[in-house]
Amino acid sequence: MTKKIIAETISGKVEGAVEGGINIFKGIPYAAPPVGVRRWLPPAPPRPWQGVRSARAFGNVAAQMDSGPGISKDLEPVGPQSEDCLFLNVWTPALNKAARPVLFWVHGGAFSMGSASEPMYDGGSLAARGDTVIVSINYRLGVFGFLRLKEATGGAIPSTGNEGLLDQIAALEWVRHNIAAFGGDPGNVTVFGESAGAMSIGCLMAMPAARGLFHKAILQSGAANTTLSSGEAIGFAEEYLNVLGVSPGGAGALRELPVERLLGAEMELRRRVPSPAGRPRLTLMQPVVDGDTLPSLPIEAIRRGSAAGISLLAGTNQEEWKLMASMDPDLPGLDKAGLLNRCEDFLPAGRAAGLVEAYQKARPAATPGEIFTAIQTDRVFRIPAIRLLEAQGKHAAAYNYLFTWKSPAMGGQLGSCHVLEVGFVFGLYKADFCGAGPAADRLSANVQQAWLEFARTGDPGHPGIGPWPPYGAGRSTMLLGEDRRVEKAVFEGERQAWDAVPDICIGQV
Repeated sequence: MTKKIIAETISGKVEGAVEGGINIFKGIPYAAPPVGVRRWLPPAPPRPWQGVRSARAFGNVAAQMDSGPGISKDLEPVGPQSEDCLFLNVWTPALNKAARPVLFWVHGGAFSMGSASEPMYDGGSLAARGDTVIVSINYRLGVFGFLRLKEATGGAIPSTGNEGLLDQIAALEWVRHNIAAFGGDPGNVTVFGESAGAMSIGCLMAMPAARGLFHKAILQSGAANTTLSSGEAIGFAEEYLNVLGVSPGGAGALRELPVERLLGAEMELRRRVPSPAGRPRLTLMQPVVDGDTLPSLPIEAIRRGSAAGISLLAGTNQEEWKLMASMDPDLPGLDKAGLLNRCEDFLPAGRAAGLVEAYQKARPAATPGEIFTAIQTDRVFRIPAIRLLEAQGKHAAAYNYLFTWKSPAMGGQLGSCHVLEVGFVFGLYKADFCGAGPAADRLSANVQQAWLEFARTGDPGHPGIGPWPPYGAGRSTMLLGEDRRVEKAVFEGERQAWDAVPDICIGQV
């Protein structure tokens, strides 16, 4: 039988449970429910309550489209979905005044899927290993969190398209006001996230409203380039109203439409607004560079010092795009002409041929499909991470990693793919997707310790992997896989091939 424990927040008391020596609180509201008249508005403070509120079960999962079966049941949301989803969870070794480092997790899912209740995101292992407080959050997704309706509704609904990011900021504000009661230090908060979670953090590093709310950042497979322009976001909103059959003059009715209809229209919008190559977009709904909440392309703001003083740990998996490639039936039959055509869809005129040539030179035995997979891995993930490291390295310590461990799934076809590192970070790697055995155990222990050391001191080096130099002029990168070692200028030929490609052409999916 688990032991009950009570903590006091500024909104009221919450009752959690003690499991395995860790105090766990689930489903704590950090903002008022964004429902009814609050649909598409910025988050408001949570409503206070009387007595003791149960915090022993996860809160509602954010309303989202059905994404179908995932790559692992440990990466599937647990619990009912609802617009009323602004809840967070806390794992802490003790409710005392120890002022422990805080790790604040932002889940991924293409800004339209996922939740903090996914089993692989359980914070117990990290909290116990590092005597650290772990916080995970839900935030609004898809059309509820990233749809700019301000212009399309003539101001009737003033959403910026960044409400999902504003939710994350509200959760960070909750941490600032409440985490000391859970044994955490509000002056030592590290945000960490993967994929869209990392891309969100890249935006937070550029948002004035987030300044001072976190002190370090770990970005896994995401950086500071994945956004929409205001024009793109406005166009998507106008088409969304067309899908719904709602005129701008009647936009107030949008707040009365059922969730199911809004999600169905989001799915239809994805079909109507494909990528330039005619394929479905992975992230149709994205943060919006609106000139206000997100003043400029995040990478540009970070270069100017918007996140000065925030230590950075950022990296990618070696073969990120192999996960997406496994869902691309045309890729095995791709020829050189088709490869060039695909690259021309997302590169400036005249750049595709040179880029393809550079990758073919570096990988002479690779097929056109393998070359495309490598280019997409770099375009969407590795090059944006490198540019973020270069930008932030002028204003704070910045460290790089490349995760090289390979998944055994699908007969090894996935390689070191997207999402693979998450199980190792949380210490919850499963044999079917992540692998198992002594080498996997060592890798997870070393990755966890690096993340924890970084959260505590700002330096991820530790005895298990040795010194970890900043990225710097030598482009030092820690390789995390079967063995651990630092290399300089990893895949430098491919990296140099991107030098002439502007920021706006990378990181977009």
